[in-house]
Amino acid sequence: MSVRLNQAQPYALGLFRAVIGFLFACHGAAALFGVLGGAMGGGSVPAGTWPGWYAAVIQLVGGTLVALGLGTRGAALIASGSMAYAYFKVHQPESLFPLQNGGEASAVFCWAFLLIVFTGPGALALDRLLSSRAAGTVRLTGSRAEKARPVSV
Repeated sequence: MSVRLNQAQPYALGLFRAVIGFLFACHGAAALFGVLGGAMGGGSVPAGTWPGWYAAVIQLVGGTLVALGLGTRGAALIASGSMAYAYFKVHQPESLFPLQNGGEASAVFCWAFLLIVFTGPGALALDRLLSSRAAGTVRLTGSRAEKARPVSV
C-alpha cells in the first residue's frame, strides 16, 4: 500500500495546492468584488485601505497563481507571510489561541502555504509544463544525448 501512496503523492500534492489556492482566491474575490457573500458583513473592502485591500489583492492573485501552479513557491511564500501577519496583527492580540480569537483560517492558510513552499507544486502545475517546454527534455540514447521534441497539448 505504501508504494501506491508514494506513487500518488505528486498528484495528491497537486490537488492540495489547487484546492488551497482556489479557496484563498475566493477570499480575495469576496473582499475585492463583494461576490460570494462579500467581505465580513457583506460588500467589498474600499480600494487602497491598509491592510484589508492589500491582503485581498494578495489573496486573489496569490491564490490564483498557487491554484494554477504558476510561480508556486514564491506566491505561496508571500501568501503564507500575509496570513502570518493577519494572525499576529489582527487575531492574536484578541486571545492566544485561534479558536478563541477567530484566527483559524489565517493559521491554517499560513501553514498550508508554507508546506507548499517546501513541497513544491506537485503534479499538474503550469510551472512544470512551462519549464519542460522551455528547456526541452534531454534523452540519453546510446552514447549521445539528443533533445526531445516538445509535446504538443
